[in-house]
Amino acid sequence: MGSFTKWLGAGLGFTLGGPIGAAIGFAVGSFVDGFSEKDLKQEQIDYENNGRQSANNTQSGDFEMSLLVLASIVIKSDGKVDQRELNFVRTQFVGMYGKERANNAFKLFSGIIKKQVSARQVCIQIRQNMPHASRLQLLHFLFGIAKADAFVVEAEVEEIRKIAGYLYINQNDFESIKSMFYDASENAYKILEIEKTATDAEVKSGYRKMVKKYHPDKVQGLGEEHLKGANEKFQSIQAAYEKIKNERGL
Repeated sequence: MGSFTKWLGAGLGFTLGGPIGAAIGFAVGSFVDGFSEKDLKQEQIDYENNGRQSANNTQSGDFEMSLLVLASIVIKSDGKVDQRELNFVRTQFVGMYGKERANNAFKLFSGIIKKQVSARQVCIQIRQNMPHASRLQLLHFLFGIAKADAFVVEAEVEEIRKIAGYLYINQNDFESIKSMFYDASENAYKILEIEKTATDAEVKSGYRKMVKKYHPDKVQGLGEEHLKGANEKFQSIQAAYEKIKNERGL
């Protein structure tokens, strides 16, 4: 248990309080006797007393907790909990965090998924504390979960669309990330947030803009473990640009 509570306190900032903190407290309380939301609040008081500011300085653990809570909302959105989606979350977490940390995260996830959580409240908390580039990264991960059972159902897309809105991620960014998970002919254009009728100059300019927006350096502060997803997004941008260049003979 020691390693679990040590993991829980490591790298957490804003997620110790608010609706995310409440979900964590509920989950931990479901398998740790004597642990309550009050213990979590004490952690938050200690955090604030140490003078660490959370705004736009998301800790690696904050990103992890935000992911867990949002993933639980998306997985339940189609009315059932699919084992393939759960396996995807576990695999992603093992890839990002290594086995021990992933096991702790998944243990927590199993508790969080049993709690009804308000997507809006959770997203407001994330939005107020997490920079835009990190919120885009969260969205990318959520589409990965939705796609894990081989196809994305409309209920999941709508849930992710709602989450994107609450996170102040605009429609173009939403469509761009969504297109990274589909193979449709016009998707390369959607990924670069341009129309199929765009001129060659507009294609190049759209590509440069997206490279700037999705560069992995933007989420460097989240720690090495979260750079894999950022690199995947970046590769999707490169691949989309190459596809359009080949089609146009640029």
